[in-house]
Amino acid sequence: MNTRRLGCFTATGILAAIAAVVLAAGFVWARGGSIFSPGPLNAQAGGQVLGGVRSHAEIGGQCGRCHVAPWSGEHMADRCMQCHTDIAQQLLRPDSLHGALVRQAGALQCRTCHREHRGAAASLTVLDTAHFPHEAVGFSLHAHQKRQDGSPFACTDCHGEKLISFDQTVCADCHRKVDGHAFVDAHTQLFGDRCLACHDGVETYGRHFDHNAFFRLEGQHARTACSQCHTAARSLADLKHTPTDCVACHRKDDAHNGKFGTHCGACHKPTHWKDATIDHNKTGFPLEGKHAQVKCEACHANNRFKGTPTACSACHAKDDAHNGKFGTDCAACHTPTNWKDATFDHSKSNFPLTGKHAQVKCEACHTNNRFKGTPTTCVSCHQDPAFHRGAFGTRCASCHTTAAWRPAKYLGSHPAIASEGGVGINHGHTSCRTCHPSTVRTYTCLACHSNNQGGGGGD
Repeated sequence: MNTRRLGCFTATGILAAIAAVVLAAGFVWARGGSIFSPGPLNAQAGGQVLGGVRSHAEIGGQCGRCHVAPWSGEHMADRCMQCHTDIAQQLLRPDSLHGALVRQAGALQCRTCHREHRGAAASLTVLDTAHFPHEAVGFSLHAHQKRQDGSPFACTDCHGEKLISFDQTVCADCHRKVDGHAFVDAHTQLFGDRCLACHDGVETYGRHFDHNAFFRLEGQHARTACSQCHTAARSLADLKHTPTDCVACHRKDDAHNGKFGTHCGACHKPTHWKDATIDHNKTGFPLEGKHAQVKCEACHANNRFKGTPTACSACHAKDDAHNGKFGTDCAACHTPTNWKDATFDHSKSNFPLTGKHAQVKCEACHTNNRFKGTPTTCVSCHQDPAFHRGAFGTRCASCHTTAAWRPAKYLGSHPAIASEGGVGINHGHTSCRTCHPSTVRTYTCLACHSNNQGGGGGD
């Protein structure tokens, strides 16, 4: 019967593996962990004792002073802060160099700039434009990669020997060589010499800035110098808070002296200050008919616009043929199409026009252009005919209607008909002249009832 082998997992193999691990651990302990070291630590002594040493080289083989076990949950930067307490304080201040770097990166990584195991004399700080996160300090090196001669920029070109500080006069000195003295001097005179207050290295607010996203530059505005609107601007905050209302720049140009308020764009255009138009339909007085053909100054005398009266009589008092008899509401009869195209809705008056009255010309009742106070009684136009002999007075509507003057029917209570009991002929629908052939004051039954004949048997 064959026995299955376990390969290296035999008793001998397992013992050999344990012995190898023990020997390796002893060797590492004996050498102080130097077997894993990529190189010697920096030996340059600092100005003060930190963590009991003046240089990293004095730590010796105590790797655990800086390095953490993978399973510990700590970070190497935490060990750095145990000695470099001054940097730990900086991290609490966003305006400090290290505080800004951490805010930009989102996490503390000391090894990004401070590298070890590169030799006893090697610098602990590595600063180069390719790796240093310069944006974290508020200025990108995107546009400062190379000098004019094509060689790469060095940190000392701008910072000198003190890398943690920066003198902004360096900007002006350098750009005088690049852009010329005249441009730089004029620019600093208008906007000050604190270049970093506006410039961020990528020219967010430079020549490629999209001004239309904030204030559209059209017409004359596109040819206006920045300083004419951004007066006394010394920072981005000043530029951003520049007022955008017309009157902020054009108050001195306002020929209306504020009578129209401050919304100049309601009439004026950026193409030219004098190219002014107004949409009268958006005002309280739309221009219709002949009004649309009238020149502005005809109504707006002496450049008076705001508060111009809109009552018809304000302009048309001299045209009023009625001499004010109808008041000032000219629009009750007249329309803007033509002054003579006048209509009047008589149904809105106290004398609605019905029947034949609606066909009568205005001047038939309103003689001598008299409208206001025209009498409304029938007799004022319809004199009592001789046939009536004054029997009915002025109450024409008792028999007559506006449908036609004739035939007329007595609509009241007839005394004679009532005394007969209303029998026989339908007297109420009989013409008056049937019984009153000559005058309403006299009548005869024989006109209908001659010889006791006539439909009804009355005497």
